[in-house]
Amino acid sequence: MVGNDDTMKLTPDLKLTILEMVGIYAARLGISEPAVLLSTREVMEMPKHITRGRRSTAYKYYGVAYLQHNTIFINVRKIPDGGKLRDVVVHELVHVRFPYLSHGRRFDETIGRVMDGARFGPYRPRKARRRR
Repeated sequence: MVGNDDTMKLTPDLKLTILEMVGIYAARLGISEPAVLLSTREVMEMPKHITRGRRSTAYKYYGVAYLQHNTIFINVRKIPDGGKLRDVVVHELVHVRFPYLSHGRRFDETIGRVMDGARFGPYRPRKARRRR
């Protein structure tokens, strides 16, 4: 599970573990499971309109949420261990569930609540108001 440089190595078992984790935490957050990208190659293979803004810099981050397309990137090669992996998965899913919530105290508290087992009702994004 750990690569030569003290980071995780993507194996079929690890991929399954990540997808199961995404399913569990997405259910807790009341959201549909997002598409999951697990390598920078997968990010670069996505249509440009999906990964716009954080396409070529994705390798710098542990994870990225592409909110408009219900897709998350988990940079397995950058993550050192299973504990950090869980943190990253929940972090990106919180972005999906609460797109209006910026990094900070409330964001971190929400991550903690999810990890402690809190459940949230189904996410229903507000419809955009029509201008008159």
